[in-house]
Amino acid sequence: MNTTITAAIAPLSIAEITNLVAKIRSEVATAVVGMDQAIELALAAILAGGHTLFEDVPGLGKTLAARSIATAIGLDFRRLQCTPDLLPADITGSFIYAPATLSFEFRAGPVFTGLFLADEINRTAPKTQSALLEAMAEGQVTVEGQSFALPRPFHVIATANPVEYEGTYALPEAQLDRFMVRLSVGYPGRDGEQRVLLNRIARRRERADVSPVVNAETLLRMQAGVETVTVDTDVISYCVDLAEATRSHGALAVGASPRGSQALLLMARSIAVIAGRDFILPEDVKRVTTAVLAHRLTLTTQAWAAGIKTADIVAEIVARVPGPQAAGTKRA
Repeated sequence: MNTTITAAIAPLSIAEITNLVAKIRSEVATAVVGMDQAIELALAAILAGGHTLFEDVPGLGKTLAARSIATAIGLDFRRLQCTPDLLPADITGSFIYAPATLSFEFRAGPVFTGLFLADEINRTAPKTQSALLEAMAEGQVTVEGQSFALPRPFHVIATANPVEYEGTYALPEAQLDRFMVRLSVGYPGRDGEQRVLLNRIARRRERADVSPVVNAETLLRMQAGVETVTVDTDVISYCVDLAEATRSHGALAVGASPRGSQALLLMARSIAVIAGRDFILPEDVKRVTTAVLAHRLTLTTQAWAAGIKTADIVAEIVARVPGPQAAGTKRA
């Protein structure tokens, strides 16, 4: 993979992006069953330049979904199984002594890839989890005082088991805030589960393969095309209003940061482009609020003891915060 794409990136048109995303979703669907909404939101996060956290019980195909997305968008893919004894250097890499040159040489870790899958990320200690913070925020890692740039584009998809499961560590708030969205896959319906079994029998092997639809350079052009979409100020105000409402909610000790309101806007813009529009509707913002905001909120002790869920609070805020009065008018 070319890690130094320096030429001017020519953005694709909205129609081209919409068509390519439809092809990517169709290709991913050949291997992944019953995750249409989660796959769409994950692709929207990638178009917005963000990272994705899949959190749900084991065995629902989260790893398969991440691998299929990586292959379909043509990125180099590396998977790291997170374990309690994992060290930060196992992610970022480290300096190794080279007898031939009598010097220390940097050996890159698995994070140096296009799409990095941290599988069961909350089974490793917070110290190791934090090794990804700089990579996710700045697209680089620093080892022994030296900074090393990661490939472009660079995205992280992490999977996590519910915190009630044994052997898991709660992800720190700073780590959660780096993920643009947190998605729950959920159990498939009866028809979907039957299709999973039928597909396994039909392909006569365990591994389900997908074919690349685009490559890294085309993905960069898709992302550049999304960046050309202008946003009305009333939509911006709506995103800020939603984030502000979380900061004054009585059941929350900590509300969404400005990174949360920005993620709302960027995700809504990607959703609009996927739908073939160059403007954002209030429904685009509402659709992504739970995925974007719920994992950024911290409950009070009383709310946690009462069994209140952050997703329910987000739904309540969306229901009471008024949306734009005249958003979504297409420009001539």
